[in-house]
Amino acid sequence: MTNPAHHTIEGAVAEPRARLPLPDTVTLGNIRWSYLAPIAVVHLLALLAVMPWLFSWTGLIVMVVGVHLFGQGINLCYHRLLGHRSFTVPLWFERFLVIVALCCMEDTPVKWVATHRFHHKHSDDPHDPHSPLVAFLWAHVGWLLFENPAVHSVDTYRKYASDLLKDPFYLKLEKSYLWVWVYVAHAALYFLAGAVCGALIGGTAVSAVQFGLSLLVWGVFVRTVVVWHITWSVNSLTHVFGYTSYQTGENSRNNWLVALLAVGEGWHNNHHYDPASASVQHRWWEIDITYYHIWLLERLGLARAVVPPKRVRRAARKLEPVARDE
Repeated sequence: MTNPAHHTIEGAVAEPRARLPLPDTVTLGNIRWSYLAPIAVVHLLALLAVMPWLFSWTGLIVMVVGVHLFGQGINLCYHRLLGHRSFTVPLWFERFLVIVALCCMEDTPVKWVATHRFHHKHSDDPHDPHSPLVAFLWAHVGWLLFENPAVHSVDTYRKYASDLLKDPFYLKLEKSYLWVWVYVAHAALYFLAGAVCGALIGGTAVSAVQFGLSLLVWGVFVRTVVVWHITWSVNSLTHVFGYTSYQTGENSRNNWLVALLAVGEGWHNNHHYDPASASVQHRWWEIDITYYHIWLLERLGLARAVVPPKRVRRAARKLEPVARDE
């Protein structure tokens, strides 16, 4: 049987698809305030970084490191571990990774995973919750700001994230504001750590407050905004700009810039061709740092059942009868 997916010329742009209207379940006047308010507030708080009094090289470094460490809560945990079950980890470590992800304020695991799986089923069709074929800014952030009953409903969560809802831990996150308090608590810890260091270094209350606020603004608010826009760029940029290696029936692209910022997630056409795989590195230069982390976890005994690429899975299936004969 021939493979319906085929390689295109490297760097070539696939034929553009027709524009899409807003999903028919979206009404622009029906604002989702539970998303709009925190998105607006955190962006405003991040703008405090322009104040010279709040700048510190430590804060800048903490922000850059935090973008990677906390961002992996989304890329590695929410996406590849929970969203696609590309590998498994011990329960305690899964919980830890979820806590890290909650510090990015990208909603609960159930809502994130259900929306992502919904997207894969309806990618770039009229039901896709965040296709840039509607508008680029709609895919980047606009879709978050308006109610969409097709996505934001208990029935959708049950249909697309039933595996998570069976777990009392995830169910508790859905039924409470614990996930919000995790974000607040980690922000408070950043301020307290900075205040203690500032007091020890400067010896005054002013230096304590100044350094505490520096770590809070740069290490939490600026980092949160940067992680948001990196995640949102996977929805927007990688469905508009880049090259295709496979015909996948939608508009996904491989985008080197997003791949660099999102440590592998930008090889999005590769991912849509083989969503189950733990790796999206299909060429030697399509570096997938998130997979390298999974590989390291596997070597440390923390990751198991790592799903190999489709070509490896197919080869293994072909060898199965021979193995049984032996």
